[in-house]
Amino acid sequence: MSAALPSIDPVRYDPSVEVMQPDEAKTDAEMVATLRGISAANLAKSGAALRSVHAKSHGLLHGTFTVHENLPEELAQGLFAKPGAYPVVMRLSTVPGEILEDAVSTPRGMALKIIGVEGERVAGSEDDVTQDFVLVNAPAFSAPNAAAFLRTLKLVAATTGEMESLKKLTSTIARGAEAVVEAVGAKSSLLVTLGGQQEHHILGETFYSQTPIRYGNYIAKIGVFPVAANLTALTGRDLKNNGEANMLRNVVVDYFLQHSATWEVRVQLCTDLATMPVEDASVAWPEEQSPYVTVATITAAAQDPWTVEKIDAIDAGLAFTPWHALAAHRPLGSVNRARKSAYEMSASFRAENGRKTIREPRSLEDVA
Repeated sequence: MSAALPSIDPVRYDPSVEVMQPDEAKTDAEMVATLRGISAANLAKSGAALRSVHAKSHGLLHGTFTVHENLPEELAQGLFAKPGAYPVVMRLSTVPGEILEDAVSTPRGMALKIIGVEGERVAGSEDDVTQDFVLVNAPAFSAPNAAAFLRTLKLVAATTGEMESLKKLTSTIARGAEAVVEAVGAKSSLLVTLGGQQEHHILGETFYSQTPIRYGNYIAKIGVFPVAANLTALTGRDLKNNGEANMLRNVVVDYFLQHSATWEVRVQLCTDLATMPVEDASVAWPEEQSPYVTVATITAAAQDPWTVEKIDAIDAGLAFTPWHALAAHRPLGSVNRARKSAYEMSASFRAENGRKTIREPRSLEDVA
């Protein structure tokens, strides 16, 4: 199977595409402290050592990640340089760093951990054989850079531990306001972050890296698109929450006990640094300039996505970060640079306070 590359001229990667800000070290330190504060507040409240973001899981899956044959040179880079099949672990989640009832509707996430990947690694990942992609159901990040995201994060941190009934009310109001915004073809990342995510079926969503990565000789964003008919039938389907605290998990379990699933992994190459910036993560790269092109397929057989074994091995035992990566897929931009220390802190906090060893798998048997 091959992908046809559209008539584009991708920008070649050069270290100069990243521009460090003089206050990045201070911003990164504040972000780590803020995220640690969220985790500490949840630990004090519930006794659970949770992820600082994406704390609540809705499904844990085993699958196969298949890189396509006959990719053109611009797409045959890094992990995608040669065809092959790899085991993949998938985690579906929502964004907050606390466990909330699903009546508080926030952006959805999909994290991938591809196992058995060989090649030169980014610093801090030298001994690993995994490639992670951390994705959210919107093509652009909620803030342009780490400093702006920190301001939003502090607002979120201030509400951690507040009464859930108030958050449900806020979410209902935010969803209504967001529906009005979307009716005129726009979208408010702030409203969505504060609970305005429309209550659509999570398995019908498309998930995006939002932030750019190095793509071998080039620069790209990654998307995971549902293509199986059983999945695309769920795209945009409203879910009516009748008081189910774990509505999203329930629909994921109901689906996978009966059906398999197929997604396409697609790459959007950067063709113009002015309209497709590396340092401003809030900009959705124009698809009319560079469309997403398929480079791989993910398949997941029918399975139970919420077993005791998977909860222990995947939800508790793994950390997902874009910095578990080949050097050819080094995360780029301010937001990704801040993520490195933030995700390391979150994993350390969970390991120390949850008394659970968190390590990178070397085979699927490590997370079976």
